[in-house]
Amino acid sequence: MERVNKMFKQKRVGILGTGVIAATMAGTLKKMKNVKCYGVASRDEQRARDFAEKFGIKVSYASYEEMMLDDKIDLVYIATPHSEHYANMIMCIENGKNVLCEKAFTVNCKQAQEVFELAKIKNVFVTEAIWVRYMPMLTTIKGIVNSGIIGDITMLTCNLGYNVAHKQRMTDPALAGGALLDLGVYTINFALMMFGNDILDIHSTCTKISTGVDAAESITITFKDNKMAILNNTMLGMSDRRGIIYGTDGYIEIENINNFESVTVYDKNRKAVKKVKAPKQISGYEYEVYSCFEAMEKGNLECWEMPHEETLRVMNIMDDIRKEWGVIYPIEKDDTENSVVDNPDEKVSLDK
Repeated sequence: MERVNKMFKQKRVGILGTGVIAATMAGTLKKMKNVKCYGVASRDEQRARDFAEKFGIKVSYASYEEMMLDDKIDLVYIATPHSEHYANMIMCIENGKNVLCEKAFTVNCKQAQEVFELAKIKNVFVTEAIWVRYMPMLTTIKGIVNSGIIGDITMLTCNLGYNVAHKQRMTDPALAGGALLDLGVYTINFALMMFGNDILDIHSTCTKISTGVDAAESITITFKDNKMAILNNTMLGMSDRRGIIYGTDGYIEIENINNFESVTVYDKNRKAVKKVKAPKQISGYEYEVYSCFEAMEKGNLECWEMPHEETLRVMNIMDDIRKEWGVIYPIEKDDTENSVVDNPDEKVSLDK
């Protein structure tokens, strides 16, 4: 059920990008209370106009820069490919615009650090839109996991797979493509949400496609308390998206780690003894938006659900994993001092 927040008056959100994920956010904002989608920006003026008309958005901007000039926007939601996040966020922060940026937050940890450092200097709010971190169902799941209902916790497995290898943003190294930054970011976050951050070591392997980006991978994280997390991701086919947490007295199954649907507890005899379904929601995106405005009203520059430190931790893990695989994006090879694509190919769609 939608959380109605009375802590703030109506806020205006601007969407940067007009792809599928931007459309989901626009549809969500239309149904939220105290929040409205005020404007949308694209590098294609007609595309911005069409998007605005479709979702009943008041203002469309012919460029990202034009959006920066509008002081009516309280929060910019960035829904462009990973390769563009850094440049988009730097532009927003320089113009005093608060930011909710899609995952993966940036291409690498260095970019993320620079974004957060500038945001602190400019006193601008920035957070990563890893939506599962903000969902109330996460609190329910963690409560069950930590209750002792399945005894001592020993291991978890989870997977996330979609047949999306036909999408250019997934396969193009110039767009920071690959399964890790798009899908692995969820399984890694799931492991950290369930088991914490006290990591002993990480081992992984992947397969690659002809462009050189990772197509499928298996990642094993060992924690210092001997818990283990085995994570599998693929952009080549569909998976059941389940997360399973194993204990000495049973196991817990989470349906859809990418948008929690339910959690079921099984005993030693593999009999279901408890099941909790997720509350009704608009899309799930509403929780991160509400959290942004709650934090901003309190004068915070980050959300407690996904603090900057945690974004940096996940980015650093993915950096190390890609280094092990030898997956390096062109923007990292060409200019280590500035990892922004200054002049992306105009034929490439920069909307997710």
